Amino acid sequence: MSRRAIMKKMLTIGLSLLALASTATPVLSVESSELRDFTYEPQLSTNVSQPSKLNPQQNGVQVSEPGFKVFQFPRTQIPRIDGDFSDWDIVPDSYSVGIDEMWDDTGKHQGTDRSTLDVKVKVGWVNGLNRLYFLYEAYDDYWDFNQLSLRNDTYEVIVDADLSGGPHTDEFRLNPDVKPRIDAFFEFQNQHAQNYHIMTPPTEGKSWTMVWGPQQWLKYLPYANYAYDYAFSHGEGGRLRMEFYITPFDYASPEGPEKSVESRLYEHKKIGLCWAVIDYDGGEGNNGFWNLSKHHQVYGNASMQRLFTLMPLEPQLRKAVECDWTFYVVPDTRTVSFRDQSYGNITHWHWDFGDGSTSDEQNPVHTYQRDFAHYVVTLTVSGPEGEARQCKVWEVCVRDLKNPSNTPYD
Repeated sequence: MSRRAIMKKMLTIGLSLLALASTATPVLSVESSELRDFTYEPQLSTNVSQPSKLNPQQNGVQVSEPGFKVFQFPRTQIPRIDGDFSDWDIVPDSYSVGIDEMWDDTGKHQGTDRSTLDVKVKVGWVNGLNRLYFLYEAYDDYWDFNQLSLRNDTYEVIVDADLSGGPHTDEFRLNPDVKPRIDAFFEFQNQHAQNYHIMTPPTEGKSWTMVWGPQQWLKYLPYANYAYDYAFSHGEGGRLRMEFYITPFDYASPEGPEKSVESRLYEHKKIGLCWAVIDYDGGEGNNGFWNLSKHHQVYGNASMQRLFTLMPLEPQLRKAVECDWTFYVVPDTRTVSFRDQSYGNITHWHWDFGDGSTSDEQNPVHTYQRDFAHYVVTLTVSGPEGEARQCKVWEVCVRDLKNPSNTPYD
């Protein structure tokens, strides 16, 4: 293959990567009845369609539509996890997911009664951070949190940010005849999708969440953080608010974060996400398993989750015209592909490549004549609603090892 053909192929790959960036436009069964009761016959809640009884390993189970929205926080208004919930005031009510979207899959309750239990959740993200932020608000007429055990009023969250789907707990391992369950726990559980049992609130001295797998590092900084606000004691009624964030992983290694792969979050990405509220009211067993999924076994099968979309910034949170761009250097050449990622009604583009050359194309390709690391590149965009520019200093650096320019570098 000629050098020209190689450069053309590499440039095509680079453009594809830039295009991907710019479009940034489904267990451990519990033998005790403490957590779950597998003997129930699912019944229809008055608020949702009939739940499916498909086995999680059968084909046909899919992350369900219609989905929900994840609010994008501006980079200058990232929510602080400090118990001051005013950071969430900018999130419109259209992003709220209430208990009316959930159903009690134990069959104990045929509909919702907000005088005994009410739940509202908002989810957010920040472009450039692979985190999911949550605001959890709940009213319960009986908060149950006085035991140092798994039993606790619980907000259970399951996330599969790359929509890989399928089982992710030891009970639902695909080769039960050859792989012991204990092996599956340490080698398989919680890896491509993660399950958090968040205590609402935790008994004094108990961890804020149970990560259902060997990856206990997931619940500590910098991968998670949390803050509560409540003024009730065990057995009392009242309102609880909690904010927290978690970091989803395409691969969460039992060996630690250094061998793991974070899920990349970007605009318009669709992710698998679901939750359930396990409500205890002082009696034996729970008083409801309020599920956002139509499938009870969502806790161990990522294909049973709900679809959430990472939304762009709301128009009221940005300027009419914003300039943004990125670039890709074809390796070992001085050829650079530039990609406009600006926002607004833009009709004109002007690039200054920092070497005396310019272009009025939206997405130009430019070949520098000199190996150099000090180029200053500026894009100016304009349209009926205004003008903006972005200048990047010494970011575009090029060198052709096979055909050096042999010019002074100073």
